[in-house]
Amino acid sequence: MATGWAGDGAVQDQIDATVKDGIERARRNLPQGPSLTHCEECDKPIPLARQKAVPGVRLCVACQEEADREQEGAGLYNRRGSKDSQLR
Repeated sequence: MATGWAGDGAVQDQIDATVKDGIERARRNLPQGPSLTHCEECDKPIPLARQKAVPGVRLCVACQEEADREQEGAGLYNRRGSKDSQLR
């Protein structure tokens, strides 16, 4: 029986690669090093509780929310989309 161009397990390999990429991206975005006492964007003080909760924090909550919104827009492109989804 013909299986087409994809090898056995190709779909699972694609899913695994997508998950692996997501994990690596999340790890790269984790803050590292000592927390700052003031936001590097707006220079407002970062509460001590936030500094303890997020090691290596660099932004206040408001600036972090803005940075997260900006990153959301960049993550909407599926570079591993199926041929069918690329034709739409």
